[in-house]
Amino acid sequence: MRKALIVGVDYYTALSKLTGCVHDAQSVSQMLEHHADGQINFTAPKLLTATAPHKMIKRNELREAIKDLFSDKSEIALFYFAGHGFVDETGGFLCASDCVDGNDGLPLSDIMTFARESKAINKIIILDSCHSGVVADRPGDKKIAEISDGMTLLTASTAEQYAHEGGNGAPGVFTNLLVDALNGAAANLVGDVSPGSVYAHIDQSLGPWGKQRPVFKTNVQSFVSLRRAVAPIAREELRQLATLFPTPGFEFPLDPTYEPERSADQLANSAIPPPDAAKNSVFRILQNYVRVNLVVPVGEPHMWHAAMNSKSCRLTVLGEHYRRLVAEKLI
Repeated sequence: MRKALIVGVDYYTALSKLTGCVHDAQSVSQMLEHHADGQINFTAPKLLTATAPHKMIKRNELREAIKDLFSDKSEIALFYFAGHGFVDETGGFLCASDCVDGNDGLPLSDIMTFARESKAINKIIILDSCHSGVVADRPGDKKIAEISDGMTLLTASTAEQYAHEGGNGAPGVFTNLLVDALNGAAANLVGDVSPGSVYAHIDQSLGPWGKQRPVFKTNVQSFVSLRRAVAPIAREELRQLATLFPTPGFEFPLDPTYEPERSADQLANSAIPPPDAAKNSVFRILQNYVRVNLVVPVGEPHMWHAAMNSKSCRLTVLGEHYRRLVAEKLI
């Protein structure tokens, strides 16, 4: 069982109202509900949104929903929050609709306690709120983060920074990149999107001069996949890596029979052997490897030249990594 609680708060009675957090929460919920192939991912994510006086999320309601999320022995318990955040000398807070001054919000320490005591195998907390990077920091000593086994934290900004909204209902900067990552931008070659790859995508996309920096804290013992996106290469083709490249450093020899595309002059040249259908099928797979940076031609700019000039191709560093995974039957 994979559980998710997705919260977006636009409406506040006393604090300034927001305009994009509900949209962000809805986008995350829709993305997490299914894998790219349509299979169920998180079973019916619980979506809480605050949009008006008659549709508020009060502090107690938020607290109880988070407590319930972490109450089961699920495979993954994921909490996402978009809304106001607050920080003072005692720590950080998430602001529900009825907050007046911020420090009357839900303490992040309460959320960490629920997660630490949870029997869920993986506890994932994603916060798109100002100052959210303070989560898990020990009050008075920000150098110490208290993260238990199986816990992963991803926040939109550091403890000192603001998280920027998109404005006028547009997606926030952080969540826009989060959804992009879940949709495949952060997927590995089998389509899995992990918390670490999501962070890497967001961090790289914001660039070194961004006014907000995401924060990533984790303590996990095994690989965690948040969603399966469309894999950039067929798994059946990926599994042929160890067959086509049987040893590390192996160079696959090519010749003109691998290349099906010829000019009229080349077709008329009897010195150039004609294409071989079986080798053409292998060459198509090799070209797919090139497309996802697993293979490069040796001594030529393109695979076409490598084949026509009887050169070879070899695995990249990434290719060697996946060859090893295939050889060890991990894919």
